[in-house]
Amino acid sequence: MSDFMSYDEYLRDVKQGIVTDRGNCPVTPLLRMLQGKWKTQILYELCIYDTVRFGVLKKDLEGITNTMLTNALRELEQDGFINRVQFNEIPPHVEYSFTEKGKDLMPVFYEIMRWGFKHDNDM
Repeated sequence: MSDFMSYDEYLRDVKQGIVTDRGNCPVTPLLRMLQGKWKTQILYELCIYDTVRFGVLKKDLEGITNTMLTNALRELEQDGFINRVQFNEIPPHVEYSFTEKGKDLMPVFYEIMRWGFKHDNDM
C-alpha cells in the first residue's frame, strides 16, 4: 500500500480492512504510543510553544506530578516524537521540541481540534 491515500480512497478501502505491510491496523501503534492521560496534552503544549522547558510544561499541565511528566516525556522521546536538549549551564535546564515525526502529528491535532469544536455541545 502506498504511504499516502486520499480521503476518498480511505473511505472506499476502509470497509475492506486497511492494514500495514506487517498486517496490522495502521492506527493501533500510534494509539498505543499516545496512551495515558498526559501524552496528548504534552504534545498539544508543544504545538503552542515549539520549544518548551520542563517547568513551563509542569505549570501548564495542572495536576501532573514531576514523576508523571518525566515518565511521559521519556516515553515520547523514546518513541521519536520529541527531542530533549539538556543545557549544562548554571542553572541547568532542559528543553523539549518536536522531532520531524512529532511535527507530522500537527495536522492530526488540527483535525481533532476541528472535531472538538464541532461537537463541543454534545460532550
